[in-house]
Amino acid sequence: MEIKLKNKWAAFGAGLIFALGLGLSGMTQPSKIIGFLDVTGAWDPSLALVMLGAIAVHSLTYHLWLKKKSKPMFATSFSIPTNKKLDSKLITGAVLFGIGWGLSGFCPGPALVSLVSLQPTVLIFVASMMAGMALFHVYERQRQALHRKHDAKTM
Repeated sequence: MEIKLKNKWAAFGAGLIFALGLGLSGMTQPSKIIGFLDVTGAWDPSLALVMLGAIAVHSLTYHLWLKKKSKPMFATSFSIPTNKKLDSKLITGAVLFGIGWGLSGFCPGPALVSLVSLQPTVLIFVASMMAGMALFHVYERQRQALHRKHDAKTM
């Protein structure tokens, strides 16, 4: 029970640091994202600088501390993805993410942080994102049910 509570506090702390970083860097402002994506116009490199800063902190932390640990502080093992193949689901998801990001200027994390502003555009984006996630969940359940039905027929 104590470990689960530690995990929740660690997740809350990490989320709070992430939210503060997004807010302080201005990455919750869609104009920053649109400015970064506008490479032929008034390009704003601040997103690239924020990414470079995050990569530097992660790299330093990884090489000085995490690499020496056999397991994380709040879990039994590191969760490192093993799937290295590109499939249609990954590519479709990346394309949809990029289109949504480019059109709205919101990424899911910064959009959630921006909810505190109660701006209509943020509320609409987050509601649309949640609806898309729910629709995908329904689609995926139906797809899996069809596969199970098909597998049962072929046996």
